[in-house]
Amino acid sequence: MTEFQPILASLGRHKLIASLLALLVALTCAIVCNVAFMIQRQEALMNLPSGVAEDQLVLVQSASLDRTANQLVRHETDLAALRMIPGVQSVAAVDALPFNGNNWTSSVQTSPDAQAYELASLFTGTRGELGTLGLKLVAGRDFRADEYIPLDAAHGNDGIRYVAAAIITKALADRLFPGQNALGKSIYPYENPIRVVGVVEHLLRPDVDAGADNDQSIVFPLLPDTNSVTYVLRTAPGERERVMRKATDALYRLDPARVLRDPQTFAQMRADAFQREREMIGLLIASVVGLMFVTALGITGLGNFWVLQRTRTIGIRRAVGATRADILHYFQTENFLIVTLGVVMGVLLAIALNLLLMANYPLPRLPLWYLAVGALALWLLGQFAILAPAMRASRVPPVVATRSV
Repeated sequence: MTEFQPILASLGRHKLIASLLALLVALTCAIVCNVAFMIQRQEALMNLPSGVAEDQLVLVQSASLDRTANQLVRHETDLAALRMIPGVQSVAAVDALPFNGNNWTSSVQTSPDAQAYELASLFTGTRGELGTLGLKLVAGRDFRADEYIPLDAAHGNDGIRYVAAAIITKALADRLFPGQNALGKSIYPYENPIRVVGVVEHLLRPDVDAGADNDQSIVFPLLPDTNSVTYVLRTAPGERERVMRKATDALYRLDPARVLRDPQTFAQMRADAFQREREMIGLLIASVVGLMFVTALGITGLGNFWVLQRTRTIGIRRAVGATRADILHYFQTENFLIVTLGVVMGVLLAIALNLLLMANYPLPRLPLWYLAVGALALWLLGQFAILAPAMRASRVPPVVATRSV
């Protein structure tokens, strides 16, 4: 207590400078805590499990210019040629994939007149889609051949009204039927009931979003019927580049007039999907580091200024018996008090900033442990930044007191 009294008295004589430094610490605390939380959220979003065998998939988007041709027959012909490529384990034509942005969303209910509903992304594909993508069934089974809509019937948006079976993700099953087994139950994306025959562990939606339930998906036994389709080839990881070249050649041989867009591996598509997010995270990290550096400079600069101003006072204290450790401890304690004041204001400011962000963006409440870690980081930063001025002050000899009289 006796140590705090002269420190508080000294700070009381330099209120403006001490307040400005505390305000700088407060701003740093508020910004760093919220930015760290946003970065962690974005990193978690970027690392969500897609549910597919990412290191084994090759993708080729094919767009036929002949819109009069039967696209279902064309897809079957293409798939037969792709299966002949050495190294291809399985192949399927799909309308959407995680991260490809081709999202088809529908509300899903558990009865035709239910008021509550869930939003889910809808996926369609040819036979063998689950095995090719590597989706992991945690309950039920894959589609039987007779559950696919025949080639001469309606597909796509029209065909969904006639399908009788569906495979849903576990996340959607838990939301639609909490505490129950979803197998055998009916769901209603439209007016007709569709029976759940299987549950897969994960299948991420085509466009993940921080504010969405990204793992709520449904797979239907519907064949893609448009002129533009994505062929997915599953192969060994080391065979992907070769298979991709062979697949491109095979498709051009069947139809030289078609347009093949973005032949790539699934890993490349995932990396491209988050390119902007990675750049944003880099900028945020640079901003946080810059702000912490400026705060450290402010603390060091103020410490040096006060050492110069108090040289005679330090000399007197040394002359009356204060040790070098006492002087060092004095400056460290003084810095701790200023940073603590800044941290207290910073915590309140961080909470206010989080509430403002929540009101404008899909962000949850800032966990309290971020505030605790931020406060600890600023205390350590303050002690590190004041160390050099404090050590310089501790080296002031007692004779300085007599020289200044």
